[in-house]
Amino acid sequence: MKSYKISPSTLSLLEDCPRCFWLQIVKGIKRPDAPFPSLPSGIDSVLKKHFDAYRKLGKLPPELKKHRINARLFDDMDLLEVWRANFKGIRWTDKKSSITLRGAVDEILEKNGTLIVLDFKTRGFPLKEDTAEHYRDQIDIYNYLLRKNGFKTANYGYLLFFHPAKINGNSSFLFNTDIVTMKINVNHAEKLFKNAIKVLTGRMPKASKTCKFCAWRVASA
Repeated sequence: MKSYKISPSTLSLLEDCPRCFWLQIVKGIKRPDAPFPSLPSGIDSVLKKHFDAYRKLGKLPPELKKHRINARLFDDMDLLEVWRANFKGIRWTDKKSSITLRGAVDEILEKNGTLIVLDFKTRGFPLKEDTAEHYRDQIDIYNYLLRKNGFKTANYGYLLFFHPAKINGNSSFLFNTDIVTMKINVNHAEKLFKNAIKVLTGRMPKASKTCKFCAWRVASA
């Protein structure tokens, strides 16, 4: 049986449309690419370097001290580099199907031997009431992967949001920060993974009724 690799982003595609997910993973037929802004990726890279500088000092960065986070930065830098890498990350393979789930974290905190997932998010505007919910699957999956690899994780994780506040006199942007505590549900992540395995090991599923890509494909055939 062919081995497939899936991630939180492809599981998000599965929830959006099972057929598009199956076509992308099994047949390599992807939806047309949309323009992707590079600014969030650039900020993400800068933030990791910023946190790593404080890791070397054995201190918490001010963004976490401000929000009174009671934990320390994970100190195994070699392992963290693997977990951060997009094509490596934290991974787990289902032995029966040979399908691998992997995810790349931004940051890990530690408290009394327990790991806490911290993910950076960059937005153009302040948070709305439901903003954090869009990332629930992602943070559940990271915790599921860590636990499958034998690590103990907390029953919560953090989303650290950055959004622009103003620009100062020397053309430097200042950002506001918000931190949201997310309750973890690894059973939900496992359910998503099992559903993905079921779809990938079966025949091409029906399209979602709300999928505009599949509707366009039928209309243009």
